[in-house]
Amino acid sequence: MSTKAGSEVLFEKVGNAGVITLNRPKALNALNLTMIRHIYPQLKKWDKDSETDLVIIKGAGDKAFCAGGDIRGTYQKPYVALIDGITMGGGVGLSIHGRFRVATEKTLFAMPETGIGLFPDVGGGYFLPRLQGKLGLFLALTGFRLKGRDVQRVGLATHFVQSDKIVSLEKDLVDLKSPSNSDVMGFLYMFVFVGLLLFCCFRLFSAGSVEEIMENLKKDGSAFALKQTETLAKMSPTSLKLTFRQIQEGERMSLQEVLVMEYRLSQACMRGNDFYEGVRAVLIDKDQSPKWKPSTLSGVSEQAIEECFSSLGERDLKL
Repeated sequence: MSTKAGSEVLFEKVGNAGVITLNRPKALNALNLTMIRHIYPQLKKWDKDSETDLVIIKGAGDKAFCAGGDIRGTYQKPYVALIDGITMGGGVGLSIHGRFRVATEKTLFAMPETGIGLFPDVGGGYFLPRLQGKLGLFLALTGFRLKGRDVQRVGLATHFVQSDKIVSLEKDLVDLKSPSNSDVMGFLYMFVFVGLLLFCCFRLFSAGSVEEIMENLKKDGSAFALKQTETLAKMSPTSLKLTFRQIQEGERMSLQEVLVMEYRLSQACMRGNDFYEGVRAVLIDKDQSPKWKPSTLSGVSEQAIEECFSSLGERDLKL
């Protein structure tokens, strides 16, 4: 059985497994509203279906899983995301909150939102501060691209397999009969984390403010530190401070609390200048020269950041 949603997302029942294929390879399988409106009810339907034991989600083509656009931890069936390619934005939301996330050597993970005047959404304020050391803060502020095995080593993916094994892995998963989570685990290989990147992040990003991080990077002077200094200098100063506070606050919050916080932040970004300017510079005019307001970290007041986190009263997100 196979169904289509304008051919941009495909739903297929293979044995007792439900398979979702994001089918916009020319757009790196980026999510749009139509796709989201089809995926969510299908997931709910399969979750209640006694003849569906497992859900697999993947991207069409050989370049991307999903490069833009949440699967809540309450999903009952084993849920496996095959992130064999570019994974950003909405693609992160479709994979990171699931129990099983399989990376390959082609996987490229990033949360680049500060570069367009936004912040890491889709629950970024929940999973990023829970990474080891200051890695989550580093990824959130810089949009740094983690590749291949490193995605699994830092815990963003739960497993790693070679890309040419993905098809056979999917077949093995589909062939499982009424699998439990432990059954699924048996088909996935675990690898030991080793962490030069983690060490650098902890040493350089252990700070009380974005300004202190910048100072740490300048004092360090290594090629890695200089590259991150250059990267941060291109980002929206407001987004950097917003994201720093988001990661700090999110470390102590539940996922539901984080989503309420991020809704408030999204409304603040809509009221401001930088998100519109970032989209213009990066996606529309493509001049890569956004005019941030304020243009410096010192120009972003603590009061302005505090207001972004304030309750919206009756307009707050209700979960």
